[in-house]
Amino acid sequence: MKVPFLDLKAQYQRIKDEVNPAIQDILDNTAFILGKSVVQFEKEFAEAHNVKYCIGTSSGTDANHLVLWASGVGSEDEVIIPANTFIATAWGATLCGAKPVFVDCHPQSYNIDPSKVEAAITKKTKAIVAVHLYGQAADMDALNVIAKKNNLILVEDAAQAHLAEYKNKKIGNFSKATSFSFYPGKNLGAYGEAGAVVTDDEQLAKLVTQLREHGQSEKYYHENFGHNYRMEGIQGAVLGVKLKHLQNWTDGRRRVAAKYKELLGNFEQISLPVELPEHKHVYHLFVIRVTGKSFESREETRNKLQSFLSDNDVASGLHYPVPLHLQKCFKHLGYKSGDFPVSEDLARTGLSLPMFPELTNDQIDYVALKIREFFQK
Repeated sequence: MKVPFLDLKAQYQRIKDEVNPAIQDILDNTAFILGKSVVQFEKEFAEAHNVKYCIGTSSGTDANHLVLWASGVGSEDEVIIPANTFIATAWGATLCGAKPVFVDCHPQSYNIDPSKVEAAITKKTKAIVAVHLYGQAADMDALNVIAKKNNLILVEDAAQAHLAEYKNKKIGNFSKATSFSFYPGKNLGAYGEAGAVVTDDEQLAKLVTQLREHGQSEKYYHENFGHNYRMEGIQGAVLGVKLKHLQNWTDGRRRVAAKYKELLGNFEQISLPVELPEHKHVYHLFVIRVTGKSFESREETRNKLQSFLSDNDVASGLHYPVPLHLQKCFKHLGYKSGDFPVSEDLARTGLSLPMFPELTNDQIDYVALKIREFFQK
């Protein structure tokens, strides 16, 4: 049996009768940049997360930049970021000219560890970025306490957490502003690059809207420096169609996660994702970890498990094999191996299993069977 890591073709086949006319409408009306489809999607996505404003952007990376840029982060500032995240989170700070300051992740949630944040705060610290990694919200209560105590800006990176909840509220409601990615493989994915910023702050929403379009609020009248971070009309049309299915797809991901946990629970050779109390995980990724005493042998075992699954037609992924503080592009910051042991351990022992709402029970059974076979051998 062949089990892909992600199957966008299966998703497209189920919605193509809705998507194709929406794309054709953009072509017929030549509304290629922004336009009605983007405006409508912005309205509906804001409603889905119970926020006032949504501003569509050209990518999640651009949304990361805009959130901090519009919040006033600049070249003399530092921004606290988890070491365990995709590098686009750090680009939000670096594109503002600011310095990223990394902290370790929590051993259960894999999100930024609030207990490590205050030690990283200096006189130059301007903001904290809470990443809702793999689809589970960060500890927003603890981070808000720290941010208020130290007069810092708190923002959210929800690239992997569409519709995720924290204490019965959708993410996007716990900070100054939140960035989203609609990269094709995300829980809500475009047919190309796209992203968004959501906020309840009217002034910030107006500024983000200006900055994404060359700093103008009226054509050819530029009030600020800006950039070309506009969402394409086709992406707005596609996302508008797919948003209607997002809740069902989210339920499907949770079904897959529950099935994995049923089949692999209490299996001592691996640890499974933990869904924390008062959180609603949306399982963008399902990351297991190889357990054991020897650090080196766990990494070797993880790599052999991935190879074994591949040999048996099961795709898997590594998220992320090199923590941000050990990336070559951040060598000048002076971090070294051992600085953030939880993030480094996860990088060496974590393995992402196939996760998408169209996975069948037979496919999930097969993945679990092969994992058990590997360890039995």
